[in-house]
This record gives sequence, structure tokens and C-alpha cells, in this order.
Amino acid sequence: MPAYNESENIDSVLKRIQDQVNLNFECLVVVDRDTDSTVPKVRAFSQTDDRIRCVINRLGKGPANAIRAGILESQSPVVIIMMADGSDNPRDINELVLLIERGIDVACASRYMPNGQQIGAPLMKSTLSRLAGKSLFRLARVGTRDATNSFKAYRKDFLNAVGIEAVFGFEMGIELVAKAKRFGYTVAEVPTIWIERSTGESNFNLYSSIPKYLKWYFFAFGARK
Repeated sequence: MPAYNESENIDSVLKRIQDQVNLNFECLVVVDRDTDSTVPKVRAFSQTDDRIRCVINRLGKGPANAIRAGILESQSPVVIIMMADGSDNPRDINELVLLIERGIDVACASRYMPNGQQIGAPLMKSTLSRLAGKSLFRLARVGTRDATNSFKAYRKDFLNAVGIEAVFGFEMGIELVAKAKRFGYTVAEVPTIWIERSTGESNFNLYSSIPKYLKWYFFAFGARK
């Protein structure tokens, strides 16, 4: 879980993970520096729950490297990436992991399949994300209607095999779905209800992100390797 000054949100997120995840887990909250406001909150949880701990990213600043640092630090054969702002539903973790245990390589939490929903997202961001997801599902047959969502579970062997090239960070979701399709891995989805953060500000910049997403969007349409 990459985090940047999420002191206002992290308590409720971690509490929901404790209450709603029924499987054995480790929760790694990854920050870029010791002075991040998220750190003392996470360490307070760690004192009573050793499944939760803070990881300092030493690979370089930004969400891409924070996610890489978390993957490297994780001990589980299944890795889930979710946000620290409260937008993702921890209850879905149970179903995502069960899909991986049944043999799926990439399990996606989908806002755009039946029973999924997206609440409160800016109109332009949600429209472009929906168009990208549904066109990739119907035309490139990537196995999910929501390739752009970061909230996904991965078989760690899959991550080791295909690698991660993302530099910015949040394009990683579409990158890994595109690679799964091109390299013959399996992708499935479960519905999720995504709710825009209620406190704090997102660091996501839509317009600077579009070229990074487009690279992997078009990659998904290539022939299987």
C-alpha cells in the first residue's frame, strides 16, 4: 500500500482491513521517508498487530518505486496493491485472493462490471477510465473491464516473470493487465465499489498520466508473445 502523508485516512483503512479480511495476511504500508505523517499511525497499529508494518522505500521517490519496494519486502505468494486513501474496499481482498488460489494470475477489482460502482470521481477521469477499460475488455479481450484500477491481486510468480516497467506508478495496473494478455496469463475480475477519498488531496495528475497509460493501452492490442 503506497502512502504519502495519509495520516487522516490510514487509521480507518487499517481498521477495515483488520475487520474485513478473513485470510492470513501481511499489510505493508510503504512511504518514501521516515518523516511521512503516515508513519507514526502505522507504527501504532504495529504495536498490537504484527501483521501490519511500515516499510521505508529506498528505491527512489514516487508510487512506482514504493510499490516495487512493497513487492520486494512481501513474503506472500500473492501480492495485492491497494490505495491508502480509503477509496478501495478491503472486503474485496478475500475474493481477489481466492481467485488467485484457484489458478488466476491477475485478479482485478472492477468498478465497471455488473454490481461494480464508482462514486465521487471527477467526471473526466472516470469517463476516460471507463472508456479505456471497456474498450480493452471488448476489443483487446484483456479479461477485465477495469484495467486502469490499481486495486488488483497478483500471483508473485507472475510479477517476477513479466517485470514492472512503470515509472510514474499508477499506470502499473494497466501495464500488468496488458502484459498478462500478451504473454498468455489468466485475468479475472470481481465487482468493487470505489469511493472517492473524503479527506486529503490526491497526487494523481490526469493529463500528465495519459501518455503513460496510452503506451500500455496500445500494447494490449498486440499479438500474443
